[in-house]
Amino acid sequence: MSLFEKVVSLAKRRGFVFPSCEIYGGLANTYDYGHYGSLLKENIKQAWFKKFFEQRHDLFRIESSIILNPKVWEASGHVETFADVMVEDLKTNKRYRADHLIEEYFHNKGEDKVVDGMSAQQLQEIIDAENILSPDGNPLGKARKFNLLFETEIGIIEGEGNKAFLRGEIAQGIFLNFKNIVDSMSPKLPFGIGQAGKAFRNEISKGQFTFRTLEFDLMEFEYFFDPSLNDWKELMDYWQCEIYDFAIESGVSAANLRWRDHQDFELSHYSKGTADLEYKFDWGFKEMFAVAYRTDFDLKNHAEKSGQKLVVTYPDGKKVVPHVIEPTFGLSRFVTILLMDTYREQEVDGSTRVYLELPEHIAPVRVAVLPLMKKPELQALAKKVVGILAPLGNIEYHEAGSIGKRYRKQDEIGTPACVTIDFDSLEDNCVTVRNRDTLKQERVAIDMLLNYIQVA
Repeated sequence: MSLFEKVVSLAKRRGFVFPSCEIYGGLANTYDYGHYGSLLKENIKQAWFKKFFEQRHDLFRIESSIILNPKVWEASGHVETFADVMVEDLKTNKRYRADHLIEEYFHNKGEDKVVDGMSAQQLQEIIDAENILSPDGNPLGKARKFNLLFETEIGIIEGEGNKAFLRGEIAQGIFLNFKNIVDSMSPKLPFGIGQAGKAFRNEISKGQFTFRTLEFDLMEFEYFFDPSLNDWKELMDYWQCEIYDFAIESGVSAANLRWRDHQDFELSHYSKGTADLEYKFDWGFKEMFAVAYRTDFDLKNHAEKSGQKLVVTYPDGKKVVPHVIEPTFGLSRFVTILLMDTYREQEVDGSTRVYLELPEHIAPVRVAVLPLMKKPELQALAKKVVGILAPLGNIEYHEAGSIGKRYRKQDEIGTPACVTIDFDSLEDNCVTVRNRDTLKQERVAIDMLLNYIQVA
């Protein structure tokens, strides 16, 4: 069984991620987050907000609407250009992204070829030259564009005038609130506006677990600057370092990361330069986070189409349309990456112990409190310990099953420490603290327990 398969199995067994609508046979490219998956996502998000917002004074938060006026997507260029190239199996009528089929074809040949962003004609030429077939071994139809925006309708009467789109990215909500933030917060350049939230893309091809889904979570901010005062390449370098540090602090191994600059044919319609922080999956290096130089494309287009002045005015009266550096963090796919990258197996007493080596601030459960047996006196003391440890965050209490099985469960959800209350605890007022990574067990006085775990 591959690492990826082990992680998918663990994710369902331990309540991280479930296939959506499973009792009805599921729905392709959709997943639900269970108890521990929800906690893991929230911890990642809070770590992101803490690093980039709470510990700085030049970034401002918003939370924009998911459904936006259709004029927004026309101005941003998404109605015209937000598309993937699709090919269809001529026998089964299944649809696939042409670039994914081509990249997988070359990956199986041991070659690393990037074709994302190529035109339909360019992709068709590669398919023809290599005689690439569908995954079912059938000929493919002609490559053609397929728009990724999800359409919906507002109101009870059908018609073109009621058409709207679910957002395909969360950046546009930030640009739409640029003037509001400038007017209400009076920020000085350079400054950023960011948010975390859901985006939707009508993906053609099958995703790999939460790596590519129809509905997904992003964390993103736009960093506005005056191009006459700041060099965009220097800012790109700065934010690449910050993005990389966040990945490492969250528990990803540096050995599995690399930066890759986009080639000209890959660049989005709004970008003058983009770099992806890629992670080494079983199926090759793929995008995890990214940073892009969007120039003044978005603000200029929204100003033109809306008739509003989207500028920053200096004290001397000088007005400037800022340019933008955009750091983007894929939260949904980062869940899969963390589960894969922190997955560990260890032989202990003739059996395989599985654990997630998640950092303490990311792990869904900080500490598990476990009375050795279901005895009233042990249960009472254990619940007292839960109250003492409450300031640490999410504390779990479990009393059912053998202590060994309870340890194994906590290992598999990545709990850094387990606290066991036994009969000696009733006499010496001490508990046993078990470390997830080292398996070291140490007796600690209950009145010193909170400080011990905080500094351990």
